Amino acid sequence: MKEEVIRYLNPKPCENFVDCTVGEGGHAMAILERNGPSGKVLGVDCDPALIERLKLNIEGTDYANRLNLVCDTFANLNAIVKEHGFNRVSGVLFDLGFSSWHLEESRRGFSFLRDEPLDMRYNPQQNTLTAGAILNYWSAKDIERVLRVYGEERFSRRIAEEIVRSRPLKTTVDLVMAVERATPTWYHRRRIHFATKTFQALRIAVNSELESLEKALPQAVDMMESGGRLVVIAFHSLEDRIVKNFMRNKTKEGTLKFLTKKPVRPSKEEIAKNPRSRSARLRAALKV
Repeated sequence: MKEEVIRYLNPKPCENFVDCTVGEGGHAMAILERNGPSGKVLGVDCDPALIERLKLNIEGTDYANRLNLVCDTFANLNAIVKEHGFNRVSGVLFDLGFSSWHLEESRRGFSFLRDEPLDMRYNPQQNTLTAGAILNYWSAKDIERVLRVYGEERFSRRIAEEIVRSRPLKTTVDLVMAVERATPTWYHRRRIHFATKTFQALRIAVNSELESLEKALPQAVDMMESGGRLVVIAFHSLEDRIVKNFMRNKTKEGTLKFLTKKPVRPSKEEIAKNPRSRSARLRAALKV
């Protein structure tokens, strides 16, 4: 949703922005095209592999001196901004979830369509909790809670019990087969793959995604100047609910003003080009 992000962030010459999930740099580059000649972007991502890839991609370009890259979780946003002396922030962007690179190239078990180790960590250098550890050592009750709360999985108990019976689970294929055994046949014929919610739940649990978002949103608003814009793209109802409630509460307090009455969805053209964008929901607010 690059066009929508730019429309709501509305970057102007010499303004500074924070991209809290810089990933492969698509949104950051679009901002840098519009906030020159001296405007900067602070790009944060918790995955060191993505940070290193982006550093190589911008090396020798006009953007190299205006894109500051930091490998850290956005839960530490205030500390990151303070450490790097990044001030006069005109907008903050969160593009939540994981990137196509994670699915297709990371080999960390994010995809249920590949046979990979059960890792699912964004930062293997800092995070010791893996999906494999949850599946092989947590109790059925705790696994059931993860699947129910983070995945909103209707068969969470049955799947959790089958996971415990199937131990040890070593790869994503082992997990997919356990989910398949635990769920009814009609569940396998739905448009959404039957293992989608299980993989989502484990990824969220491994990386503390919802907790990090709840910590980061207030920090983002605090660091913005008056008139600054907060833009968040969420990909499932749990994230979107947190963002909606946060913006609503800040609006009641008089701190924010909604720029989007309802979540903005990707265009039919974008969905056709990138089917993974179909669940995206963008919300934006102005600091007043």
